[in-house]
Amino acid sequence: MLFIALRFLALASPAVAVTVTVSATASHPIPTTLWGQMFEDISHSGDGGLYAELLQNRAFQQVTPNTAAALNAWHSINGAALSVVADTVPVSSALPNSLQLTIPAGRTGPVGVGNEGYFGIKVAAGSTYTASFHYRFPTASSFRGSVTVGLQTSAGKSLVSTSVPITAASTAWTLVNVTLHPTASAASTANNFTVTLDGAAASGQTVHFAIFSLFPPTFKNRPNGMRVDIATTLSEMAPSFFRLPGGNNLEGQTVAQRWQWNATVGPLLSRPGRVGDWGYVNTDGLGLMEYLNWCEDLNMQPIMAIWSGFALGGTSVAEADLEPYIQQAIDQINFVIGDPATSSAAALRASLGHPAPFTLNYVEVGNEDFFAPSTYTYRWHDFVTALTAEFPNIHFIATTDTFDPILSPNPLQYDVHVYQTPTWFAQNSFFYDGFERNATKYFEGEYAAISTNASDIFGTPADGRFTFPTMQSSTGEAAFMTGLERNSDIVFSASYAPLLNHVANSQWTPNLVSFDAGNVYPSTSFYVQKLFSLNRGDEYIPSTLPTPAGTLFWSVVRKTSTREIIIKISNTVGTAAPVTFVLPFATVATTGSAQVLTGAETASNTPTTPNLVVPKNSTIPTGKTFSYTAPAFSVSVLTLVAH
Repeated sequence: MLFIALRFLALASPAVAVTVTVSATASHPIPTTLWGQMFEDISHSGDGGLYAELLQNRAFQQVTPNTAAALNAWHSINGAALSVVADTVPVSSALPNSLQLTIPAGRTGPVGVGNEGYFGIKVAAGSTYTASFHYRFPTASSFRGSVTVGLQTSAGKSLVSTSVPITAASTAWTLVNVTLHPTASAASTANNFTVTLDGAAASGQTVHFAIFSLFPPTFKNRPNGMRVDIATTLSEMAPSFFRLPGGNNLEGQTVAQRWQWNATVGPLLSRPGRVGDWGYVNTDGLGLMEYLNWCEDLNMQPIMAIWSGFALGGTSVAEADLEPYIQQAIDQINFVIGDPATSSAAALRASLGHPAPFTLNYVEVGNEDFFAPSTYTYRWHDFVTALTAEFPNIHFIATTDTFDPILSPNPLQYDVHVYQTPTWFAQNSFFYDGFERNATKYFEGEYAAISTNASDIFGTPADGRFTFPTMQSSTGEAAFMTGLERNSDIVFSASYAPLLNHVANSQWTPNLVSFDAGNVYPSTSFYVQKLFSLNRGDEYIPSTLPTPAGTLFWSVVRKTSTREIIIKISNTVGTAAPVTFVLPFATVATTGSAQVLTGAETASNTPTTPNLVVPKNSTIPTGKTFSYTAPAFSVSVLTLVAH
């Protein structure tokens, strides 16, 4: 009760004006890698999300044949008999399963199979959809006919279709490619991809199908590429790095289920997929080459993880058995930056259309190895010793708690993760101020305010968990980010996590950007990340420090190329906060700009209120001394020219 009363007084009492005196001299340069994005395939972030493939369970990867679960996302049309079988003549060694379709006798009209996509399929007029599949008849016959490929509503209304001839003259696999050009948009995303035969003509026939695919237009028209609306949203943040491939999804529940780079490159027919760590199968259509192309498309650099000998189920590879996994890591890095003349992995990259090396400066050794610190001591030592000998210019990032345990060789970079309450983030905006300046750098690789209840940070969710970020959570994160910017002499990168979330199949909340089959929903925290990223400086300018236990936080940077001073302000409570800035520069513009994100404490951008809180721009008076009032629960970016 006392806490509630004090909080009410804090919200209701007038705020005391704060005066911030800005230094004339920068204290340190700001790393160009400071703001970026952390990715892993959780909540269908990849399959069903950023990766543009529209069909779920397209190749029946990692499923048990002859089970109902193997038909996930597929259904029979007009009585067709369906089963997933271990094909006696598989389409490839990586894809042993196929869909067996039998046309019952006595059927008329279209008979076949439909796929519901990843909880829906968006059909847009004017878009070109590229579809494909492989088929074979298990027994050769004189059958000649056509297969109709189309998109239709869940009620069976055709949206677009096309027919192609097929034959049973051979039992070999045949590839079919078609394009679909709908002339009208579907009213909803409750649509299906369909493949049917004429029931009367194909009566009694059995056909096997393998690796179906359906792609809409992709970002920058890349084959096997990214979903345009999600990719465009992420690009708007102008991230400088992309952490890949995660995250817990790197590790696997068992050693065999770990993410392996070489199983994610080359033709889709050669990618077996894997059982991911978030409850669904990963197709690995979004593989290492796709990640790297994506980084180039957005002009960001990868922060790439290698598997370091620990699986989430609790298995640590014995030190004597690490060599093949170290070699796999060497090959992975060579695929990214190696010389095709001396490395077979680099030669593979070149054969896939990228003979020049990609950019790679940072490699993370494992993920969250504070879960297995006792074995990380030898795993870190053996991996990093070997990798440094091969790649002396790469920075290797440790993933245990900082300096606990003590590692050899001494890590010069650590990845720090924190999920906490909005209050924790505000009160810890000085988290890095006390860190020793001893040449060690830090990657704030995962952070987010996830609940108002500290007991909900790990374990069973309790009251207070956010479904979507709120202005309360986002302003807390922004306060913390001002501290990251202030300490960017030792913090070289930072990324909110998780990045993406399919609202129809979510494993974690909250997330930076949510989406469904048809739309994208940037959160209030996304706009905070965007405001910080788009308003970077290259020098940090010291100023009067915020009060560590206060409610108003700020940082000041300079963009030397434009002679701009950029001030970021987070107000973490429901009372407007006046602040006066005193600038020491000879010339200061009389007006500047304000970009402001503000809303009620619990305001969220959701599928029903997608644009409830968005940044708004205005012009403000400035000068050598000027005042600004930060609205309740707000993040403001003030920009003015001064020199």
